[in-house]
Amino acid sequence: MPLLKKTAFGLILAFAAGLAAAAGNTQIESFNQAKKTLEREVYQDHRITFYCQAPFDSRKNITLPAGFTTPKHEKRAHRIEWEHVVPAENFGRAFSEWRDGADVCVDNKGRNFKGRKCAEKANREYRLMQSDLYNLYPAIGAVNALRSNYNYALLPDVPPTFGSCPMKVSGNRAEPPEYTRGAIARTTLYMAESYPKYRLSSQQRQLMEAWNRMYKPDEWECLRAKRIERIQGNENHFVTEACRAAGIRQ
Repeated sequence: MPLLKKTAFGLILAFAAGLAAAAGNTQIESFNQAKKTLEREVYQDHRITFYCQAPFDSRKNITLPAGFTTPKHEKRAHRIEWEHVVPAENFGRAFSEWRDGADVCVDNKGRNFKGRKCAEKANREYRLMQSDLYNLYPAIGAVNALRSNYNYALLPDVPPTFGSCPMKVSGNRAEPPEYTRGAIARTTLYMAESYPKYRLSSQQRQLMEAWNRMYKPDEWECLRAKRIERIQGNENHFVTEACRAAGIRQ
Protein backbone atom coordinates (compact mmCIF):
# COMPACT_ATOMS: atom_id res chain seq x y z
CA MET A 1 0.00 0.00 0.00
CA PRO A 2 1.48 3.41 -0.93
CA LEU A 3 2.57 5.57 1.98
CA LEU A 4 -0.10 8.20 1.31
CA LYS A 5 -2.87 5.61 1.34
CA LYS A 6 -1.45 4.00 4.48
CA THR A 7 -1.40 7.38 6.19
CA ALA A 8 -4.97 8.17 5.15
CA PHE A 9 -6.12 4.70 6.23
CA GLY A 10 -4.42 5.15 9.58
CA LEU A 11 -6.11 8.49 10.10
CA ILE A 12 -9.49 6.96 9.33
CA LEU A 13 -8.89 4.15 11.81
CA ALA A 14 -7.75 6.60 14.46
CA PHE A 15 -10.82 8.77 13.86
CA ALA A 16 -13.12 5.75 14.08
CA ALA A 17 -11.41 4.61 17.28
CA GLY A 18 -11.86 8.08 18.72
CA LEU A 19 -15.56 8.03 17.90
CA ALA A 20 -15.93 4.61 19.50
CA ALA A 21 -14.13 5.74 22.64
CA ALA A 22 -16.36 8.79 22.91
CA ALA A 23 -19.61 6.88 22.34
CA GLY A 24 -22.17 7.09 25.12
CA ASN A 25 -25.23 4.93 25.71
CA THR A 26 -26.40 3.08 22.61
CA GLN A 27 -28.43 0.38 24.36
CA ILE A 28 -31.15 1.84 26.60
CA GLU A 29 -33.76 4.21 25.16
CA SER A 30 -36.38 4.06 27.90
CA PHE A 31 -35.94 6.20 31.03
CA ASN A 32 -38.25 3.83 32.92
CA GLN A 33 -36.15 0.87 31.83
CA ALA A 34 -33.01 2.71 32.94
CA LYS A 35 -34.44 3.27 36.42
CA LYS A 36 -35.52 -0.34 36.80
CA THR A 37 -32.13 -1.57 35.59
CA LEU A 38 -30.32 0.56 38.13
CA GLU A 39 -32.58 -0.64 40.94
CA ARG A 40 -32.21 -4.33 40.07
CA GLU A 41 -28.72 -4.69 38.60
CA VAL A 42 -26.58 -1.86 39.99
CA TYR A 43 -27.92 -0.69 43.36
CA GLN A 44 -29.43 -3.95 44.57
CA ASP A 45 -26.83 -4.26 47.34
CA HIS A 46 -26.03 -0.57 47.78
CA ARG A 47 -29.34 1.16 48.43
CA ILE A 48 -27.94 4.50 49.61
CA THR A 49 -28.98 7.89 48.23
CA PHE A 50 -26.31 9.98 46.58
CA TYR A 51 -26.39 13.38 48.27
CA CYS A 52 -27.69 12.54 51.76
CA GLN A 53 -26.52 8.92 52.19
CA ALA A 54 -29.98 7.80 53.28
CA PRO A 55 -30.83 4.09 53.04
CA PHE A 56 -33.82 2.99 50.97
CA ASP A 57 -35.53 -0.35 50.46
CA SER A 58 -36.53 -2.37 47.39
CA ARG A 59 -39.85 -0.47 47.26
CA LYS A 60 -37.97 2.87 47.13
CA ASN A 61 -39.02 3.88 50.64
CA ILE A 62 -36.37 6.01 52.36
CA THR A 63 -35.24 6.08 55.96
CA LEU A 64 -34.49 9.76 56.34
CA PRO A 65 -31.36 10.72 58.29
CA ALA A 66 -31.90 12.15 61.78
CA GLY A 67 -32.19 15.90 61.44
CA PHE A 68 -33.19 15.90 57.77
CA THR A 69 -35.59 18.70 56.88
CA THR A 70 -36.78 20.16 53.61
CA PRO A 71 -38.24 23.61 52.93
CA LYS A 72 -40.48 22.26 50.15
CA HIS A 73 -41.77 19.06 48.54
CA GLU A 74 -42.27 17.18 51.81
CA LYS A 75 -44.31 14.44 50.13
CA ARG A 76 -41.37 13.68 47.84
CA ALA A 77 -38.98 13.37 50.79
CA HIS A 78 -39.96 9.80 51.58
CA ARG A 79 -39.20 8.12 48.27
CA ILE A 80 -36.21 7.98 46.00
CA GLU A 81 -36.10 9.51 42.55
CA TRP A 82 -33.40 9.06 39.93
CA GLU A 83 -31.45 12.29 39.63
CA HIS A 84 -29.70 13.35 36.43
CA VAL A 85 -26.35 14.73 37.61
CA VAL A 86 -26.24 16.54 34.26
CA PRO A 87 -29.88 17.70 34.25
CA ALA A 88 -32.03 16.56 31.35
CA GLU A 89 -33.06 20.15 30.64
CA ASN A 90 -29.44 21.25 30.36
CA PHE A 91 -28.80 18.95 27.42
CA GLY A 92 -32.42 18.77 26.26
CA ARG A 93 -32.47 22.44 25.26
CA ALA A 94 -29.94 21.58 22.53
CA PHE A 95 -32.63 19.58 20.72
CA SER A 96 -35.01 21.39 18.39
CA GLU A 97 -37.85 19.12 19.55
CA TRP A 98 -37.42 20.44 23.09
CA ARG A 99 -37.29 24.08 21.98
CA ASP A 100 -39.76 24.13 19.11
CA GLY A 101 -41.69 20.86 19.04
CA ALA A 102 -42.05 18.46 16.10
CA ASP A 103 -44.73 17.24 13.71
CA VAL A 104 -45.24 14.06 15.74
CA CYS A 105 -45.68 15.96 19.01
CA VAL A 106 -49.46 16.34 19.03
CA ASP A 107 -51.64 15.25 21.97
CA ASN A 108 -54.96 13.43 21.75
CA LYS A 109 -56.79 16.76 21.57
CA GLY A 110 -54.81 17.87 18.54
CA ARG A 111 -52.63 20.32 20.44
CA ASN A 112 -48.93 20.65 19.70
CA PHE A 113 -46.48 20.27 22.54
CA LYS A 114 -42.74 20.67 23.02
CA GLY A 115 -40.22 20.33 25.84
CA ARG A 116 -39.05 17.10 27.42
CA LYS A 117 -42.02 15.01 26.29
CA CYS A 118 -41.55 15.98 22.67
CA ALA A 119 -37.78 15.37 22.71
CA GLU A 120 -38.41 11.97 24.27
CA LYS A 121 -41.04 11.08 21.68
CA ALA A 122 -39.30 12.36 18.58
CA ASN A 123 -35.54 12.03 19.02
CA ARG A 124 -33.63 8.81 19.69
CA GLU A 125 -30.41 10.64 20.57
CA TYR A 126 -32.24 12.48 23.33
CA ARG A 127 -33.75 9.24 24.65
CA LEU A 128 -30.30 7.66 24.84
CA MET A 129 -28.85 10.64 26.70
CA GLN A 130 -31.77 10.77 29.10
CA SER A 131 -31.39 7.07 29.88
CA ASP A 132 -27.61 6.90 30.24
CA LEU A 133 -27.02 4.93 33.44
CA TYR A 134 -23.79 6.70 34.28
CA ASN A 135 -25.68 9.98 34.69
CA LEU A 136 -28.40 8.66 37.03
CA TYR A 137 -28.13 8.52 40.82
CA PRO A 138 -30.70 7.79 43.55
CA ALA A 139 -31.72 10.89 45.47
CA ILE A 140 -34.34 11.86 48.02
CA GLY A 141 -37.20 13.21 45.94
CA ALA A 142 -37.29 16.57 47.70
CA VAL A 143 -33.57 17.06 47.11
CA ASN A 144 -33.98 16.16 43.44
CA ALA A 145 -36.84 18.64 43.14
CA LEU A 146 -35.01 21.55 44.76
CA ARG A 147 -31.74 20.92 42.93
CA SER A 148 -33.78 21.26 39.71
CA ASN A 149 -31.52 21.92 36.70
CA TYR A 150 -29.04 24.10 38.60
CA ASN A 151 -25.34 23.94 37.91
CA TYR A 152 -22.97 22.98 40.70
CA ALA A 153 -20.96 25.66 42.47
CA LEU A 154 -19.33 26.43 45.81
CA LEU A 155 -21.62 28.29 48.21
CA PRO A 156 -19.41 28.97 51.24
CA ASP A 157 -21.79 31.37 53.00
CA VAL A 158 -24.94 29.28 52.51
CA PRO A 159 -26.09 26.88 55.26
CA PRO A 160 -27.22 23.33 54.35
CA THR A 161 -30.67 23.40 52.81
CA PHE A 162 -31.77 20.03 54.21
CA GLY A 163 -30.77 20.16 57.86
CA SER A 164 -28.31 17.36 58.62
CA CYS A 165 -27.79 16.54 54.92
CA PRO A 166 -24.85 18.65 53.67
CA MET A 167 -26.46 19.60 50.37
CA LYS A 168 -26.97 23.30 49.58
CA VAL A 169 -29.30 24.94 47.08
CA SER A 170 -29.45 28.71 46.73
CA GLY A 171 -30.62 30.90 43.88
CA ASN A 172 -29.87 28.93 40.75
CA ARG A 173 -26.83 27.04 42.09
CA ALA A 174 -26.30 23.85 44.08
CA GLU A 175 -23.32 22.86 46.21
CA PRO A 176 -23.06 19.09 46.62
CA PRO A 177 -21.41 17.38 49.62
CA GLU A 178 -17.68 16.80 49.29
CA TYR A 179 -18.12 13.02 49.16
CA THR A 180 -20.11 13.35 45.91
CA ARG A 181 -17.91 15.81 44.04
CA GLY A 182 -15.49 13.39 42.43
CA ALA A 183 -18.31 11.23 41.06
CA ILE A 184 -20.16 14.33 39.86
CA ALA A 185 -17.06 15.55 38.04
CA ARG A 186 -16.34 12.23 36.34
CA THR A 187 -19.99 11.89 35.33
CA THR A 188 -20.17 15.41 33.91
CA LEU A 189 -16.91 15.11 31.98
CA TYR A 190 -18.09 11.77 30.57
CA MET A 191 -21.38 13.28 29.39
CA ALA A 192 -19.62 16.23 27.75
CA GLU A 193 -17.20 13.93 25.95
CA SER A 194 -19.77 11.32 24.92
CA TYR A 195 -22.54 13.56 23.59
CA PRO A 196 -21.69 16.46 21.23
CA LYS A 197 -25.09 18.02 21.95
CA TYR A 198 -24.05 18.72 25.54
CA ARG A 199 -21.55 21.54 25.93
CA LEU A 200 -19.92 22.49 29.20
CA SER A 201 -19.20 26.13 29.87
CA SER A 202 -15.54 26.90 30.47
CA GLN A 203 -16.34 27.73 34.11
CA GLN A 204 -18.13 24.43 34.69
CA ARG A 205 -15.38 22.49 32.93
CA GLN A 206 -12.72 24.06 35.13
CA LEU A 207 -14.70 23.19 38.25
CA MET A 208 -15.28 19.59 37.13
CA GLU A 209 -11.64 19.08 36.18
CA ALA A 210 -10.58 20.44 39.57
CA TRP A 211 -12.99 18.15 41.43
CA ASN A 212 -11.84 15.19 39.36
CA ARG A 213 -8.28 15.82 40.55
CA MET A 214 -9.14 16.67 44.15
CA TYR A 215 -11.65 13.94 45.01
CA LYS A 216 -10.55 10.35 44.49
CA PRO A 217 -13.04 7.54 43.83
CA ASP A 218 -14.07 5.06 46.48
CA GLU A 219 -14.69 1.36 45.91
CA TRP A 220 -18.40 1.87 45.31
CA GLU A 221 -17.88 4.40 42.51
CA CYS A 222 -15.53 1.95 40.81
CA LEU A 223 -17.86 -1.03 41.24
CA ARG A 224 -20.88 1.00 40.08
CA ALA A 225 -19.06 2.01 36.89
CA LYS A 226 -18.01 -1.57 36.20
CA ARG A 227 -21.58 -2.83 36.59
CA ILE A 228 -22.90 -0.13 34.27
CA GLU A 229 -20.21 -0.90 31.71
CA ARG A 230 -21.34 -4.55 31.62
CA ILE A 231 -24.98 -3.56 31.17
CA GLN A 232 -24.67 -0.57 28.86
CA GLY A 233 -21.65 -1.72 26.87
CA ASN A 234 -19.52 1.43 27.10
CA GLU A 235 -16.90 2.67 29.52
CA ASN A 236 -16.66 5.87 31.53
CA HIS A 237 -12.91 6.17 31.18
CA PHE A 238 -12.76 9.09 33.62
CA VAL A 239 -13.83 6.68 36.37
CA THR A 240 -11.68 3.82 35.08
CA GLU A 241 -8.56 5.97 35.04
CA ALA A 242 -9.27 7.45 38.47
CA CYS A 243 -9.85 3.99 39.96
CA ARG A 244 -6.63 2.72 38.43
CA ALA A 245 -4.70 5.71 39.79
CA ALA A 246 -6.20 5.15 43.23
CA GLY A 247 -5.21 1.47 43.18
CA ILE A 248 -8.81 0.26 43.25
CA ARG A 249 -9.42 -2.88 41.21
CA GLN A 250 -12.62 -3.02 39.20
